[in-house]
Amino acid sequence: MSLTRLIAGFVRSHWRAYAGAAVMLVGVALIAIWIPRQVGAMIDALAAHRLTRDELLADIIILLLVGVANYALRVAWRIRLYSAAYRLGVELRTRFHRRLSLQGPAFYQKQRTGDLMALATNDIDAIEMAAGEAMLAGFDGTLTLVMVLGVMTLGVDWRLALIALLPFPFMAYAFWRISSHIHTASADALHAFSALNDHVQETLTGVRTLRALGLETRSADTFGKLAGKAADSTLAAQRWEAAYEPSVGLALTAATGLTLGVGGYLVWQNQLTIGALTSFSMYLGQLIWPMFAAGWVLSLIERGRAAWARLQPLLDAPLSIDDHGNIKTLAPGELVLDNVTVSYPGQSEPALSNVSLRLAPGQTLGLVGPTGAGKSTLLRVLLRQLTPREGSARWSGHALDDYTLAALRDAISWVPQESFLFSASIAENIALARPDASRQEVEHAADLAAIDDDIKLFPHGYETEVGERGITLSGGQRQRVAIARALLSDNDLLLLDDALSAVDTGTETRILEHLEELRRARPVRSAIIASHRLSAVVNADHIVVLKAGRIVEAGTHDELLALDGWYASQWRYQQLEASLDAI
Repeated sequence: MSLTRLIAGFVRSHWRAYAGAAVMLVGVALIAIWIPRQVGAMIDALAAHRLTRDELLADIIILLLVGVANYALRVAWRIRLYSAAYRLGVELRTRFHRRLSLQGPAFYQKQRTGDLMALATNDIDAIEMAAGEAMLAGFDGTLTLVMVLGVMTLGVDWRLALIALLPFPFMAYAFWRISSHIHTASADALHAFSALNDHVQETLTGVRTLRALGLETRSADTFGKLAGKAADSTLAAQRWEAAYEPSVGLALTAATGLTLGVGGYLVWQNQLTIGALTSFSMYLGQLIWPMFAAGWVLSLIERGRAAWARLQPLLDAPLSIDDHGNIKTLAPGELVLDNVTVSYPGQSEPALSNVSLRLAPGQTLGLVGPTGAGKSTLLRVLLRQLTPREGSARWSGHALDDYTLAALRDAISWVPQESFLFSASIAENIALARPDASRQEVEHAADLAAIDDDIKLFPHGYETEVGERGITLSGGQRQRVAIARALLSDNDLLLLDDALSAVDTGTETRILEHLEELRRARPVRSAIIASHRLSAVVNADHIVVLKAGRIVEAGTHDELLALDGWYASQWRYQQLEASLDAI
């Protein structure tokens, strides 16, 4: 869909606002053509001594009142039109945000955060200006041009009108050339701003790493280069926009010179009155705005086209997670993976190969294995962030993709490896999935996650602001707040993806004991704990050892020790390590 069709569709859906602004603009245009004609008539009447002092005073008062009315109409139609145009920006941002929220990890692996932020701000602003300022200036300029030219031609002298229009084809050619350069320069400027935005976002996110590695100077140099490139790109676009004004000035200067020369000759020959020539000159002066409006409109349209060319592909991009399920409620039941094979995009080797397992309601499954074994990948299959290439994943007798994503996510509480906290209070972060939860429920969840004592030591307790991404908390505290958030949601399936890696063994034991208590209190609630620390899965009903994406060992803790394989070897190593740390 082109930018023109986008704006046309928006205008149709908000036609009342645009129609109201158009009616007021017609009133402004009528006033604009009436004033020069009235002034010309007054001059001719004064020259012929047909106008008394009282009549002149009355005409001047009428002119002032009409001027005030003109001002009021201009303010009113601007408010009317801009209020509609701003709604387009709101609609586009809402649509863009909704699309981003539905995309999966595969989409974000190909996109840069700073670029997406630039699209949501700078690019949509450019499209909004095309729907608002450009529409406003285009309609006003066109209406004024048509009406003024009509009056100049039919109401004053058609010969002068033809003479005055001679320079305008040259100006139109200049506009065409300039607009093509503006489109290219605007696209470059938008891309340069995105690159700058992306660098700033990455720098602020990784500021601790930059300081630790002493890369502040290098980052500042990179920022300076990107800022310079963005400034140069924007300046190039502004240079071409500045070329509109000289084109208009040259055309109007030439038109004015021709008008005065030919008009003066006609007055000399008594074929035109001085008042008519004055009116014509005032009308010619009114053509300044339509000419400037044409240049301004072309500039805004080209900027909007460049922005829409960047935004549209993301709005139309297919969802990386196909949400075609029709089951909206998920009842507790057995979770089954049958010969599941998963590959990441662009990788030939599968991340999971022929993985089969079962998890009955109320049971706990432990996932262990070396780094890169496929533990997180398996959890992403359950979350439908990845789709199996082969095999099937079922829950309560239905394939996972038969459920809507909303139903699936309402049934799962997930704590990822890197716990994300929002820039809000601790209480708000815990109650994220249940904003209506009482303070008692929030504190109970925090106690289950073994973070309640830490929170009470903060100066503001549960109202303590954690900062962006939870920067004011330690890694272990962030993990426990995220666990508390998951426990408060009280869903059917709890997924812990190495979520205890940053806590000490004592705290880990307390949390696992609380999870066991919750399981006994709600027998249908299942849990899958993926961990590199085997102590986290000792009490699991079933433990699976993954290696290179395959299940190499499976059983209970005691059964796996009896096998004397990877699990038993790793258990002895970790127990020895724990005993040495205790010394």
